[in-house]
Amino acid sequence: MFGLGAGEILIILVIAFLLFGPKQLPEVVRQVGKAVKGVKDTAEDLRKSVEPELNMIQQEVKMVEQDFQASIKDAEEQINAATKPAEQQADSKGSANQA
Repeated sequence: MFGLGAGEILIILVIAFLLFGPKQLPEVVRQVGKAVKGVKDTAEDLRKSVEPELNMIQQEVKMVEQDFQASIKDAEEQINAATKPAEQQADSKGSANQA
């Protein structure tokens, strides 16, 4: 429970008992419980509203990554196509010089 051990919880309970007394302690505990529940509900609502947006952003990032990879592949193919004639000319000149 919140990373607290049994001894730590006992110390907190004793301090709360001394601060608030036996008459006010049940009401204080109820109020703390309501506050904790409210925080949990708010966190859950926030998660439910943010999670779909995050999923949509992740999908968009994947699409951009795929487009980028396709662009890189196209660029490599164009570079290879442009350099092949130059390589073939160099090879033919090299073989003609050897003869």
